[in-house]
Amino acid sequence: MNVPLARRVGAEFVGSAALVAVVVGSGIQATDLTRDVGVQLLANSLATVFGLGVLILILGPVSGAHFNPVVTLAAWATGRHMEDGPTAREVAAYIPAQIAGAVAGAVVADAMFGEPLVQWSTHDRFAGHLWLGEAVATAGLILLVFGLPRTGHARFAPAAVASYIGAAYWFTSSTSFANPAVTIGRAFTDTFAGIAPGSLGPFIAVQLAGAALGLGLVAVVFGRPASAPGAPASLPAEPELATPAAP
Repeated sequence: MNVPLARRVGAEFVGSAALVAVVVGSGIQATDLTRDVGVQLLANSLATVFGLGVLILILGPVSGAHFNPVVTLAAWATGRHMEDGPTAREVAAYIPAQIAGAVAGAVVADAMFGEPLVQWSTHDRFAGHLWLGEAVATAGLILLVFGLPRTGHARFAPAAVASYIGAAYWFTSSTSFANPAVTIGRAFTDTFAGIAPGSLGPFIAVQLAGAALGLGLVAVVFGRPASAPGAPASLPAEPELATPAAP
């Protein structure tokens, strides 16, 4: 990867901020336009699908478009013994940028709609069935992201990942956060997409467990690759657009 680490970290910050701005902003807009919760969720999920797909497409060549600590950690877990695997330094740079970006995105979304810039969410999501939903959503995301390169379909990642997240909004009880950074960012807004700070710990814990389960599923379904990449291929791993070793 020839892109300097500082630029990759910047791309992760910008991508995470934009993603949360899309999630939170579309949630606020939806609740302003209708009181039908189903329509609100539909609007929120559609905006997220389109926004995430575009972000992966445009920022994938720079940073790999992780936008998600569990994706970064999974890339490290699968590639740390390989020459092109992620380093601890890269992981340590990516994850804070993702979290800071997510918080910034929530603040920007609130500002755009005249909401208090920082207001802790009161949306309690503390329940076992929601934790199960998060584990399932995260495991499926990891299976998809790390399975695409094994099948030679990495070029479809922008559409595939965005489509999966859109579907998981509806088939999981938690509406598929599947991302610790986004989860933290959404605690800073007391709007439709928010999550109460007291619900963060269990959500993040089951997301990490789901990521481990997802990697296990990758090994079961695809086996160990002869030469696995150190990061998910958010875009095709072409020589000039190789994804970084650390969305």
